[in-house]
Amino acid sequence: MFHFSSPDANTVEHFLARQRQRNFTYCHQGKTATTPPSGFQVDHTRVKLGHGIEVFRQAKEALGKWQQFDLGWVSANPRQTAIREGETVCIVGKAVGMYWMNACRIVYVIDDAMHTPRFGFAYGTLPAHLKAGEERFLVEMDSNGDVWYDILAFSRTKRWMVWLIHPYMRRLQKQFGRDSAARMKQLVADKLQHAA
Repeated sequence: MFHFSSPDANTVEHFLARQRQRNFTYCHQGKTATTPPSGFQVDHTRVKLGHGIEVFRQAKEALGKWQQFDLGWVSANPRQTAIREGETVCIVGKAVGMYWMNACRIVYVIDDAMHTPRFGFAYGTLPAHLKAGEERFLVEMDSNGDVWYDILAFSRTKRWMVWLIHPYMRRLQKQFGRDSAARMKQLVADKLQHAA
């Protein structure tokens, strides 16, 4: 799970092949669509991306390509993983000179183009993950035409080793929310500028 260099495509594929048939490490699948369960830490990040249907389209495209993970210290692999229930993805993180791989499976997908457009998905943790829980990524346009990027996650520590670095892991979780929100804002702004 831990590496001193960024895992290549073959390493990621072998890692995911071992995880695809494994069960989720928590029993509350889909709860990011309603109310997160008790006993978990909840993280919620919400940021306005802009206004209008073109902003929504650009944000949807970015989310569909996993670009909210293009942060330099986090990435989603393989990048061509379809946003489809049951698909498995490897989230690679980097900190203190090490890389670690985390396996997740998409639990549900939201794709509603009517009235108030919404697009997103949630994935849940598999055994090869430092935490147990679920995270939902959503872009939506409200009734005023404002477009929002929303991340909702619940998680808890499942390995004794992670308890030792729990405060550091919590800082990384918070940083991911901030960095991902900033990345989505920048992506949408860049796409709109190039389209103008």
